[in-house]
Amino acid sequence: MNDYTGRYGLDFNPFIKNTHDIVIETQDYREITYRLNYLLNNKGFGTLTGGSGCGKTTVVRSWSKELNPSLYKVIYTSLSTLTISEFYRHIASELGLEAMHRKADNFKNIQTEISRYSIEKRITPVIIIDEANHINNAVLTDLKMLFGFEMDSRDRAILLLVGLPQLNNTLRLAANEPLRQRITMNYNLDSLTREEAHEYIKGKLSGAKCIGKVFDENAMEAVVNAANGIPRLLNKICNQSLIIADSKKAGMVDSDIVMLAVNETELG
Repeated sequence: MNDYTGRYGLDFNPFIKNTHDIVIETQDYREITYRLNYLLNNKGFGTLTGGSGCGKTTVVRSWSKELNPSLYKVIYTSLSTLTISEFYRHIASELGLEAMHRKADNFKNIQTEISRYSIEKRITPVIIIDEANHINNAVLTDLKMLFGFEMDSRDRAILLLVGLPQLNNTLRLAANEPLRQRITMNYNLDSLTREEAHEYIKGKLSGAKCIGKVFDENAMEAVVNAANGIPRLLNKICNQSLIIADSKKAGMVDSDIVMLAVNETELG
């Protein structure tokens, strides 16, 4: 246990990435989960967008971890800047196939393997492409063909594109109209409300088995104001506040400590 976690009665630091994954179920979180489950049942294409640091990846990872591996094969990638040939080789490899040099060979093998999963194994592949706002337009053009099974008009896989709101602008381009028409689920994740931001911090502390008061009221308000409802910033400011408070041997985080943390976070 680190000194600063012990000082404030925490089993671990809930504001940094570690083995303890504390998910705060906001209204947006519950709505996204509902939409993702809808996509799961109907298959096809989905998009999830939101500002940087709003928690898109956290929600998707939490959701996908709960999927039954005997029913779903999850493939997650954030390699959205790949060329189309590299993309095909990557998907082939993730499906357990030998990646071929020719795009056409990979295309055929991927479709055959998806069909095998769906028909023989009765397993639905779930392909999640994170940071999809950076995805190559050539890849977007091919996605409809790659995951379209026009012979029987059935979707045998789920493709979820996750990225910044610019992704929606890209999909509205005339060249991407065929793909956009196939989208059965789309959702944009907003920042947390002030109330949700307060509950987010409290929920994180509670998840770390905290029973005392770590942030005084003014400090909590200062964190919420500075983070502007963005979970990633809430985490960074709270983490830095704990470090500074510990270095000062403070019994509690106050607003002055938070302001120091905000300044250090903005420089970081």
